[in-house]
Amino acid sequence: MRKITSGIYGLNPLLDGGVNENSTTVVIGRSGAGKTTLATQFIRRGLQDGQEGVFVSLDENKEQIIREAVEMGWTDILDYLDDEQLVFIDASGREFSNFIRKELPAFVADWKGSNARIAIDPLTPVLWSTKDLYEQRDLIGFMLKQTRKVGTVLCTLEEHGSTDLTGPETVIPMYLADCVIHLRFDHGPSKHTRELQIIKCRNSRHDPDAHPYEILRGLGIVLEGVDVRHVPTAKGPSQLRQMLLTRALPKDVRDRLEKSLDGLTDDDFRGLKPEQVLELILQEYAKGG
Repeated sequence: MRKITSGIYGLNPLLDGGVNENSTTVVIGRSGAGKTTLATQFIRRGLQDGQEGVFVSLDENKEQIIREAVEMGWTDILDYLDDEQLVFIDASGREFSNFIRKELPAFVADWKGSNARIAIDPLTPVLWSTKDLYEQRDLIGFMLKQTRKVGTVLCTLEEHGSTDLTGPETVIPMYLADCVIHLRFDHGPSKHTRELQIIKCRNSRHDPDAHPYEILRGLGIVLEGVDVRHVPTAKGPSQLRQMLLTRALPKDVRDRLEKSLDGLTDDDFRGLKPEQVLELILQEYAKGG
């Protein structure tokens, strides 16, 4: 799976090198968590590398998003707009079903295969536009499928009430997305705490731990405590491979198991000891088991 850099400082190591190209990522968080900031960072990083960017706004208007980017210190966004490298689609206040099913496919037909970055901010109004869960799933699924034809997609989603991601507004987008990132934001009377956690990422290793982050003017979201120098080793998988050689297993089973260990590292073995994995394998393939 080809990776592209995310633009978020400290996130790439947590995603095994970056965002999967032509994937869909949903970023979930409360108001003030930094969702639009993260989406803008993602788009801006692509612009810096010569990629085109498309910002689909379903809530705030284009002027508000540009103003917030300039206030963040990202004045170069104005140059990208002038050069038409960055395109805004302002769908705020529209009838979303009509926009997604009729207007969006026309845009995709013009941009298909351009390998652009697409930000959709936020998905929440689409979910609120209908109470029918099947219609919600159909609209979101169609939107993600269409925009992936253009390039790599990042959507934001507002979080309300419970912070365990079990609310009705999070279930469908989380199921449909390839990658889900949770921005936890607790704001008390004297202190704010922010944490980023990758909930899932299809076809890629990822760090499941929560990491504190700050939002800094000029830089945007910056994660703390990420070991960028960490180089994963394969000591555990190598030990397991050697142990397999000492056990009586059919050749086809041994070959299949050895192939399955290719590319695994100690990070994949999190908390698992090679001898424990070996015993589980032997139990699985024991005759009469």
